[in-house]
Amino acid sequence: MDPNFSALSPALQAAARDAGLLSATEVQGRSIEPILQGQDVWVCAPTGTGKTLAYVLPLLNAAAKGAQRNAKGAKLAATLVLVPTRELAVQVGEVFKGLAQRLPYGVKVSVIFGGVSILPQLRGLRSGTDIVVATPGRLLDVMAHNALPLSSVRTLVLDEADRMLDQGFADEVQAILGHIPLPCQRLFLSATFAPAVSGWALALLQQPVRVDLGQAAAEQTTIAQRAFAVDSAKRTRLLRHLMADAHWSRVLVFVATQYAAEIVADKLRKAGLRAEPLHGHLSQGKRSQVLEDFKAGRIRVVVATDLAARGIDVIQLPVVVNYDLPRSAQDYTHRIGRTGRAGESGLAISFVCPDTQPHWQLIVKRHSLSISLETEPGFEATALAPKVPDLGSPSALDPHGGIKGKRPSKKDKLRAAAAQAVVA
Repeated sequence: MDPNFSALSPALQAAARDAGLLSATEVQGRSIEPILQGQDVWVCAPTGTGKTLAYVLPLLNAAAKGAQRNAKGAKLAATLVLVPTRELAVQVGEVFKGLAQRLPYGVKVSVIFGGVSILPQLRGLRSGTDIVVATPGRLLDVMAHNALPLSSVRTLVLDEADRMLDQGFADEVQAILGHIPLPCQRLFLSATFAPAVSGWALALLQQPVRVDLGQAAAEQTTIAQRAFAVDSAKRTRLLRHLMADAHWSRVLVFVATQYAAEIVADKLRKAGLRAEPLHGHLSQGKRSQVLEDFKAGRIRVVVATDLAARGIDVIQLPVVVNYDLPRSAQDYTHRIGRTGRAGESGLAISFVCPDTQPHWQLIVKRHSLSISLETEPGFEATALAPKVPDLGSPSALDPHGGIKGKRPSKKDKLRAAAAQAVVA
């Protein structure tokens, strides 16, 4: 057994061994000990490096010390894990439960997320729980029903913390924090930390232990990255061509909108491929079924919005395709991190259309990438890239700034400034 697991209880070490966990990843080796000691920990590491188990193992170890109980004998939650998406909540809950069921002592794990009826979740909390994995919005709903007091919480985990900030959960997280007494151990984990998120972390954590594997892990990545210049109208045919040529067994395709997910999946189905869309407008039952079928190999292609950029953990997913480029340069990391996980090799392909070349250049620059644009015979881009206007200056036709309602928006100006910065 890995010496990094030696601080865990013998029962948990045996459970980890039975689950096939024989050696710790670097993030686990550097995180487990400080978490066991009750310190705040701030982890920045790419997806696929084992961040989830880095906190699951020590928190299950802490649960072995026995649960707090209320006057009626029901367990009181000692650990709260907040995640941004339903899919990630399910995934993290499965990791906790998979190890907990191998332990000789009972540890109850409750998973709470929206998109489904709240009633079964409320009933499941009546007898209490040890560990709660939840999305912020549904947790607040549960608290409004007085079904889950947080006064007993001693450890709070913010997993994929930057995504929670991006999705506007900061206020909800602050509202939840107001119900958790101090002192409380806090763990902050993500694949990237933008400046705004770093400020959030520093405000929440007390003298945290820093575990930063961002640069080192990036240098050791097993993900090959390629980019193809292609006209927008040729992307679906190029995708089918690449799949047939390379015999990809499964592909996760990222698009920008729910509408695009439906359209692209439908085109692939008409071409004889087993494909399904995955986006936020689908019911939770449908989303879960799509992921289950994808993992089992019953579906070959999942066409997803950024809903799936976090929280999908598919063993040996060989290829990720950016059919549409991510809106945020940071999201590029999260998307391609769905492949090449846990030391496996993977391939990430991006389709770059003439009108998205400036944004692609920005992504390349932000991540210090060296990726040449390729062309596939028969699918060459023929459209001309649009010229980037000088949106920071008055119109040449109208020195007063153009006609009201047709002036460049703030977002237009920011995009233009970014494009000009890349060219410079």
